[in-house]
Amino acid sequence: MARNPHQLDISRLHEFEEVQVAFSKMWNLSVVMEAAPRESRMQSKESDIGVRRASNKKHHQNLQSIMQIPEHFAELSIRMFDALDDSGAGKETVLERRRTYLRREQMRKIHHQLRGNNLECFHFGSQSEGTTTPSLQSDIDFLYSNHIINIMTIWEDWKAGMDNLLMLHDNITPPQQYLLQVIHTDTPEPVTSLTDDKFVRKDSGQILFSAERWKQHVDERWKQHVEYENRAKGPWEATKNGPSVSFSPNWDIVHAWHVRKPLPEIQHWIDRCRGKQWPPVQLLEAARIAPCFLVPAGHPDSTYKREEWRLSPNLIERMLMFSFNMTQIKCYIVLKLIKKSLFANIVGDAITSFHCKTIMFFTIERTHPCLWCEHNLMFVLLLCLHVLKRWLRLGRLPHYIIEGVNLFDGKLSKLLQKRLLVYIDSLLRNNLQDVFCIGIDNISCRLQACSMRHTVQAGELRGVLLHNSIRLLLKCEYLEQLNKALTSIKHKQISSQTTFDHNLKCVIRNCFECFENSTNTMSKTAALELIKHFHALQISIQSSYYLRLHNVLDSENIRLVRYSLNSDVASSRLKFASMLYCSGHLQAAVRVLEDVERRYHSKVKALCALRRLEGDGDLNVFANMLAGNKEEGFSELPFVSCVRFIRQESYCTPAILLFEMNRNNTEEEVAQRDYTEKHWMGSAEVDALPFLHYLQYLTYDGLGERDKQLHALGVLEAYINIRNQLNIYHQETALNLLGHCYEMEGDYAGALHYYELSLRCRRTNNAANWHVLRIIRLISG
Repeated sequence: MARNPHQLDISRLHEFEEVQVAFSKMWNLSVVMEAAPRESRMQSKESDIGVRRASNKKHHQNLQSIMQIPEHFAELSIRMFDALDDSGAGKETVLERRRTYLRREQMRKIHHQLRGNNLECFHFGSQSEGTTTPSLQSDIDFLYSNHIINIMTIWEDWKAGMDNLLMLHDNITPPQQYLLQVIHTDTPEPVTSLTDDKFVRKDSGQILFSAERWKQHVDERWKQHVEYENRAKGPWEATKNGPSVSFSPNWDIVHAWHVRKPLPEIQHWIDRCRGKQWPPVQLLEAARIAPCFLVPAGHPDSTYKREEWRLSPNLIERMLMFSFNMTQIKCYIVLKLIKKSLFANIVGDAITSFHCKTIMFFTIERTHPCLWCEHNLMFVLLLCLHVLKRWLRLGRLPHYIIEGVNLFDGKLSKLLQKRLLVYIDSLLRNNLQDVFCIGIDNISCRLQACSMRHTVQAGELRGVLLHNSIRLLLKCEYLEQLNKALTSIKHKQISSQTTFDHNLKCVIRNCFECFENSTNTMSKTAALELIKHFHALQISIQSSYYLRLHNVLDSENIRLVRYSLNSDVASSRLKFASMLYCSGHLQAAVRVLEDVERRYHSKVKALCALRRLEGDGDLNVFANMLAGNKEEGFSELPFVSCVRFIRQESYCTPAILLFEMNRNNTEEEVAQRDYTEKHWMGSAEVDALPFLHYLQYLTYDGLGERDKQLHALGVLEAYINIRNQLNIYHQETALNLLGHCYEMEGDYAGALHYYELSLRCRRTNNAANWHVLRIIRLISG
């Protein structure tokens, strides 16, 4: 590859995150300035439409005379705008999605750093852009970029001691596509032999790193430790979609390589955009230093399509999306609704969200900013469809950034292009009347109703309730991802050859370094959350060590614990109560348990990073949590994680849970554990509410308060036995706790009954196997 004539100084490339944050803030400001005040959106839709029509009438009439906008478009635009608000695409929800996914992105990045992986993680696509609604069911796009490979654009980029790959592009290679030639690690010379099964030899004799074989390698690597959806169904099969290889439903996961050097394709686009109203100058400056990625995907018509890698400017595209105002965001969402509801009847899934995004880019670039306002939504949508019509006539849809690419290649055949062109002609001639046929999100009914207030169907979530339900769902999913990261990091430290206490101190120190060195607010927040959890674990381990030495926990130990009690509604407080119980502070334990019981109201939702229950992601579940409450009315997030004790906390753990740390009878049972189970089954994991009642039973027993003890037993038994109301992730462990209560009562038959019920839930890797043997020995004398 020739030297780039526009080569830039990239010595400050590490500041790109700061540029992104600044640009994100600029986008937030534009949204706030453009969007209507929240109070006005809460008024009656019908009267609100009238007010806004009157205020915009003069402007709209001027546009009508110039551009011949259909008279009804202003009212239809406002109805569509409000319909999208009610469907979960309002300003607050867009911002909430973006914040959540950027935070998840940073948390995953720190997680991998703590595990010793030299990679970065990125969330791209509709979820992280906020350009989706629940009914669109958008996938989660995730990209890993590993830094073990040095991508060279010229020979001077070679680095000693690294795996080096040189980007090759010649006259027969399609635009956006590259071949990667393998270069030695110890000398800047090409590799000449096939020393790796991911290498292939080109006709010219060059050794290439194959994109297709890389995807096969990713597939095989993840098959070795993939999560199991259900043992009866077997392991998930990998879903391969373009460059993505994923074992997670509704996730597109791409393993790519960073290209940190300036590229002529990007500089050419920047030069083309200079002097235009959009993209703004700040964005173009950020794009100059933004890394691109090489993803494993070849051109469908290329001779070397199995070996080719596609250049992907994802970060630049994300910045472009973050520059959209609310009208542009909603126009894009309507395009996707049309694609999924109307175009799908003509061309199936041949038109993608990326096609819609590209159409938006070209349209925004070529229209005056004043057109992108609420009452013009349907008109700018019309402009977008005219742009698509033009590209269909030409038989090519160019990539917005990389010149020479036809996005119809391999997606939309000539026949389908003609069919779609005929339909779009009809759609434009009837002034977009077909939008009244969009069934997704009940758009058609909402647009046709005289009053949108009357379009609510039974069980339908809309407006503020839907927005708040989505917010709770996003927070719940974030906490699940956080707990997964914590589980993974703990397992890594436990598996290390050095002591866990030493490793834990290193983890906390590394988290502090991430916090201190980062200029990204999201990264700082994620680092602080990890520090809080690991600090709490450190205190618990120290307390267990004191108790092992038969020392009494003093006020200083207890004071330190109190700083970490707000991780959620109950789990950290229950660990504190367990610590107090094990140290003999029974009255103090009772006070903590009473506090937990007060906090654990009926709207609290349990969550687990390790197991799933049916309906976990159902928005109606979160709507029910909000019933009778404003979300702001929650004094703390209404979520509770499972309670976990690792072996290093044994002396702070009730004795019966020590069996959970040794739940296998044989090594064969350990071998049956899937990847995730190997991370946590060496610990005791129990749902918070059953553990609360079990601790109450133990503590009241120690205090001799028999009535309260029996009451706690009754509540525990009732909770577990009402199967249609179960929200228990570790049901076998909850049954083991109930069985132990009966065992303490001297009712061995009752204890055996519940241990056997536990074994019906899970036959192997269940501590109930040990309990049954104990009970049989006790019964036999």
